[in-house]
Amino acid sequence: MMQFSVYNRHCASRESADVHIKRIKNCVPEYGQVSILLITDKQYGDIINFYGQKPAPLPNVPRQLELF
Repeated sequence: MMQFSVYNRHCASRESADVHIKRIKNCVPEYGQVSILLITDKQYGDIINFYGQKPAPLPNVPRQLELF
């Protein structure tokens, strides 16, 4: 099993990413494993998501009445 939890963090530059990489490297538990994948904004924007079920229709919500 490669994936148990997935976290993402946007870093504006490679230098910013390097700071976070060093921080994570220093916090890995003795028997832990952390994998870091660096991708560009373009690659992130091209992600395609699939979901196993169609979302349930939203319930009819009454309109809000606003009084001043």
